[in-house]
Amino acid sequence: METKSDNFNIASYLPVMAEKYPEKKAVIAPSSRRVSYEHYTFSQLEEVSNRYAAGFKALGMKKSDRVVLFVKPGLDFIAITFALFKIGAVPVLIDPGMGKKNLLACIALVKPTGFIAIPIAHAMRVLYGKYFKSVRHFVTVGRRWFWGGDTLDGIAKASGANFGMCVTKRSDMAAILFTTGSTGAPKGVVYEHGMFDAQLKSIKRAYNITKDDVDLPAFPLFALFDAAWGITSVIPDMNPAKPVLADPAKIIRAINDHSVSITFGSPAIWDNVGKYCVERGVRLPSLKRILMAGAPVPAAVLQRFRDILPHDGDTHTPYGATESLPVASIPGSEILRETAKMTAAGKGCCVGAPVPGMTVRIIRLTDDVISEWDDSLLLPAGEVGEIAVKGDVVTKQYFGREKATNLAKIPCDDELWHRMGDVGYFDEKGRLWFCGRKAHRVITKDRTLFSVMCEGVFNSHEDVFRSALVRVGKAGQKVPVIIIQPQEGKMPQTDADKDRFKNELLKIGGKNSLTADIKEILFHPAFPVDIRHNAKIFREKLAIWAQT
Repeated sequence: METKSDNFNIASYLPVMAEKYPEKKAVIAPSSRRVSYEHYTFSQLEEVSNRYAAGFKALGMKKSDRVVLFVKPGLDFIAITFALFKIGAVPVLIDPGMGKKNLLACIALVKPTGFIAIPIAHAMRVLYGKYFKSVRHFVTVGRRWFWGGDTLDGIAKASGANFGMCVTKRSDMAAILFTTGSTGAPKGVVYEHGMFDAQLKSIKRAYNITKDDVDLPAFPLFALFDAAWGITSVIPDMNPAKPVLADPAKIIRAINDHSVSITFGSPAIWDNVGKYCVERGVRLPSLKRILMAGAPVPAAVLQRFRDILPHDGDTHTPYGATESLPVASIPGSEILRETAKMTAAGKGCCVGAPVPGMTVRIIRLTDDVISEWDDSLLLPAGEVGEIAVKGDVVTKQYFGREKATNLAKIPCDDELWHRMGDVGYFDEKGRLWFCGRKAHRVITKDRTLFSVMCEGVFNSHEDVFRSALVRVGKAGQKVPVIIIQPQEGKMPQTDADKDRFKNELLKIGGKNSLTADIKEILFHPAFPVDIRHNAKIFREKLAIWAQT
């Protein structure tokens, strides 16, 4: 039976911060007007989100309504999301870059009753109306054209002075966040209010976030965390769906203009920013922590920042997933000092010790459903298996996908273990090593090869930007193949160049028992990657390319 302490709404942090820091800048965002930036203080963000909440409620939006949100990162995005939390509605966040087919499939699955979006998204809604039949409330953020509904400007006229926040439970659904679909169809991860709260506390503790920090969140969701922490969020001038195209000069200007002390983003962003800084002798004296996540981070990227950051600054590579974040973390200084050379030797990618509050175990490999937790599933330290996690930040289900939920979750008394879909092991120091996705393992007639372990060996060649292990051939005759994406300007142009490069790689691989049997090497100009981080390699697509 639930008690009063079970009542909790993640939006309740905002009024507390507005009272505590009324004149402190909550959100700073690029402006389309003559000034470079615009901002809300915490009191303004609270007041605007209350007006939006009152307006949404007047439209008929209510508790548990699922509302798809297609709004660019900025002041509106944060105010709208908190407003939806305040009325108990469930924001649905989908990456628009996942492609039209996947995007429409996600909308059809969720069956939203509300749609808050910029004009181009409303035009899409009209064009593909059959996917939006469940929607009753339409709000345009910007200029409304021929599609009807309300506008955010009209909503903003509501008075929210006496708005009463909806009472929700910690176990109530708070949001649905879709995965990128890097290893299958995108899945809607169900977040509860209590899970968001646990995530806020875990990240704050893991990275020692204080009231004096200023964050630059290259992943939009982190701007919501900033508001709940009471720290200033500086929205970067970039397209979050294409982080690799972010202009390094704009990122650096935002960091220096606002004395940013912490930032979170894809390795693709920091690879470009690091190169830009090195080439121009730029330093980032205010920046103390860079969190890089989404894919293994090359040691070269971490090394560049040793001279760019202040002496007490460091990079960090948190490990986790939409379903569970954070799981583990490791400072870049430790990677450079100790584990990078082990990665080059085929040991995998060290992601550090589990963060406080997370229980992490390695279980035997299987592609089948595990209906109940049993300690017989566990593997000893040093042996590669699937990574399973348990803790307050671990989500419980995928929306509308019972089969996927059953495959990913393992019941254990009143708790659930989440199967990460990743393979790894623990070393003698209790650190977790990531060895690749379970779906990307290559099973030969003699043994099983794990992608990140093998790729680390070939990535040690100075002219290799990244590599991908795939398998090709007919059923029963599959062979492992390494595909190489060379560094910029290093793609072999002649057969002689190709043979030389290939022989150098075969020599490196031949010295390691893990990769000695890999004899097939192909070169690819630009790997297909995920749209959220521009860093996760679509090995399935590369396997099809290699087969042809």
